Amino acid sequence: MKLSGCTIIKDGIKLGYPFVESIKSVLPVCEEMIVCVGKSKDNTRKEIADIGSPKIKIFDTEWNSEQRDGGMVLSEQTNLALSKCNCEWIFYIQADELLHEEGFDKIRKALEFAEPRSYIDGLFFDFVHFYGSYYTVQAGRNWYKHEVRVIRNNRGIKSHGDAQGFRKNGKKIKALGTGAEIYHYGWARPPDLMLDKIKSFHRFWHDDVWIEKNCGNKTAKEFFSDLGNLKDFKGTHPLVIKEKLNHDNEAFIKACKVEYLKQRGVSDRIRDFFRGLPVGEHKNFKPVAHPRGVKQVDFSR
Repeated sequence: MKLSGCTIIKDGIKLGYPFVESIKSVLPVCEEMIVCVGKSKDNTRKEIADIGSPKIKIFDTEWNSEQRDGGMVLSEQTNLALSKCNCEWIFYIQADELLHEEGFDKIRKALEFAEPRSYIDGLFFDFVHFYGSYYTVQAGRNWYKHEVRVIRNNRGIKSHGDAQGFRKNGKKIKALGTGAEIYHYGWARPPDLMLDKIKSFHRFWHDDVWIEKNCGNKTAKEFFSDLGNLKDFKGTHPLVIKEKLNHDNEAFIKACKVEYLKQRGVSDRIRDFFRGLPVGEHKNFKPVAHPRGVKQVDFSR
């Protein structure tokens, strides 16, 4: 069983994406790495080429700036990347996500289990969402805890909506859990970069008038508002992002949390309580029920 890796990126440096580290995190488990690079205003393409891996295949693409409906340009670009993959399985990773190296063996075991079972379309991963810094994470159920990042190739499986999940013939795919972790660093950027990123991201959904009205005069603190279930991170980060790790933003996000706790009312406390309950998680996939007689596989061993 061989894995193609793939990702999409545009203006990665300008918007503070850890795209180089993201690519490096999956290279060890992939035979090839397809990177579709949108026309950028920075040296994003050069930094990818400078990784120097013969596995990396760069494709230059044009993002449709007029497509501002439901983030569809993201799935369009993702499907373009998927179409260029040559292996039996595809590992799709977003440019602000990193695979933790402790998951390498778990992925291999999951693939070995899934390969002969044709009803399994993909593999899902456990997600850790960093918020405000590299050492604070989201624990609320409004942040997805699992998502599919490996799919079978040549099965008509397509990226869906804003490229968060996948569909086959318009339906959710069946996926097996790996127990491997993916770290999402999208909200770990410095506050000033976060403002630029949010405005850029909203362009996939809204026109310039909406963006100016809703984002134009806001400060970073106004965007870092989901603070009711913030927890300190006690684990280890992927080795490939070690050089970027710092504590610079911790004071900022902790000050935001202190201010939030002082000001929150009854409705905020009720909302935070229900967001913290481990129930009702929305899934973009159908978890695989293991066949009768086959024990639940523990991929951590």
